[in-house]
Amino acid sequence: MSTTQRTGPAGSTAPRRRRPRPRLPRRVFSQVLLIQLAVATGVTVLATGLFLAPLGHQLDDQAMRRALAIAQGAAADPRLAADLLTTPATPDGPVQETAERIRRATGAEYVVVLDRNGIRRSHPSRARIGRHVSTDPAEALAGHEVMEIDDGTLGRSARGKVPLRDARGAIVGAVSVGIAYDSVRDRLLGAIPGLLAYAGGALAAGALAAYLISRRIQRRTRDLGFSDIAALLAEREAMLHSIREGVVALDAEGRIRLVNDEAQRLLGLTDADTERPLDEVLGAGRTTDVLAGRVTGTDLLTVQGSRVLVANRMPTEDGGAVATLRDRTELDRLGRELDSTRGLIDALRAQDHEHANHLHTLLGLLELGLHDEASAFITEAAGVHRTTAEQITEKVHDPLLAALLVGKAAVAAERGAALTLSPAASLPDRLVDPGGLVTIVGNLVDNALDAVAGRSAARVEVDLRVRGRAVEVAVRDTGPGVPADRREEVFTEGWSTKEAAPHGAPRGLGLALVRRLAQRQGGTARVAGAPDGGAEFSVLLPEALR
Repeated sequence: MSTTQRTGPAGSTAPRRRRPRPRLPRRVFSQVLLIQLAVATGVTVLATGLFLAPLGHQLDDQAMRRALAIAQGAAADPRLAADLLTTPATPDGPVQETAERIRRATGAEYVVVLDRNGIRRSHPSRARIGRHVSTDPAEALAGHEVMEIDDGTLGRSARGKVPLRDARGAIVGAVSVGIAYDSVRDRLLGAIPGLLAYAGGALAAGALAAYLISRRIQRRTRDLGFSDIAALLAEREAMLHSIREGVVALDAEGRIRLVNDEAQRLLGLTDADTERPLDEVLGAGRTTDVLAGRVTGTDLLTVQGSRVLVANRMPTEDGGAVATLRDRTELDRLGRELDSTRGLIDALRAQDHEHANHLHTLLGLLELGLHDEASAFITEAAGVHRTTAEQITEKVHDPLLAALLVGKAAVAAERGAALTLSPAASLPDRLVDPGGLVTIVGNLVDNALDAVAGRSAARVEVDLRVRGRAVEVAVRDTGPGVPADRREEVFTEGWSTKEAAPHGAPRGLGLALVRRLAQRQGGTARVAGAPDGGAEFSVLLPEALR
């Protein structure tokens, strides 16, 4: 026999090995079908065996009881006892005739009447009359009824023995009745085809049910194998916990079925929150409405705690949904910083232009020899900015908030508005969360400056007051105000009357963030009408001071 060879790189030869054929994974359909067929077959065989095992005993018991009943009926005939006592043991005697009549009438195998000595007085075989019985009759002669299956002279039979009593109740003999055991076995064997037919019908019904269930599972699992499904689950777990977007899966009843690590971080959830309703875990709010599908759309903005999130929701076939969350807090913060930076650049550009005008004016005054006028002009120009900064730092001792208000005052001046502090304003340098207060005041001032933009005599007033450990913030403007029926709506995420920012950052988050920050500290945020006809936004922070 020759072996096919191939030549290697150096001219050597090596036997060519046949590549093993890849083993295809057995599909879920075939695996489930085989398992269910095996289970149905095993259950059918077991049930049939469990039914047949006691059936033989039941039939034996019925045969023995029948034999006993026939024997009891024969012994109850008073003539049988009288004939036994008065006639000899002959094949033609009255005892034999009575016994044979009972045997033919009942279909018994034999009816044997014996005396107290164990001598047969009747028997289907006439030659055995007058002989001693083949089995011990002592128990029946002692007055006990006996049921048994035994081998006698006529073969294996179900037997019943009862004592035979005379008119005075004395035992004069016994009656033994037998039913051939072969007839019982025939009944058992005759019942097997019917049982097998029922078992076959049950097996066929089980096979059909297994096929239908397997087909349904095949459609639901897209004809994948168990190994494929296990691999997909492992890949899904790895993917969910490695991506930097939050993923939340909900079922048709709105319960949380799955959250990855990023979603737990963004929403403040734990592993114990799974299998709980979304409304119960997050509470009422826009975030819950977005995830539950009560607010529809793409790239929906919501505020959760101090985070700005972008949510998208995709329904699933089973009535649930999968939602993704992206953290835009830093992006929103950078966008606001960009807005502030652009405002400062515009302010600096305007100041540079104003500064150039001041220098030109000063140069002209000096060339004209108007030195006193030049000195007064310089003093006036420099004193305006100095006065504003001094007024703010005298009343606001927190450096971060003071710097914010000084910068906002310069921006307001370049936008044609006046930003002032209330005469009664005062804030010590004992803030628990200065960053949070800066965010609140900054958003309220920006909102007020936007409201008074383009209006004559535009003015924004900031009031900061301390009551114990509480801090009250009020920002008033001379803008158009907020209608009474929309004063709660302005604190909703995404609500805004302004156009989108140049850098594409979302609008309608500033006031919502203000309320969230206030509520996080146990405070409140609301809006009312200002005395001058504009709007007054007020925030109460009950535990803002150390």
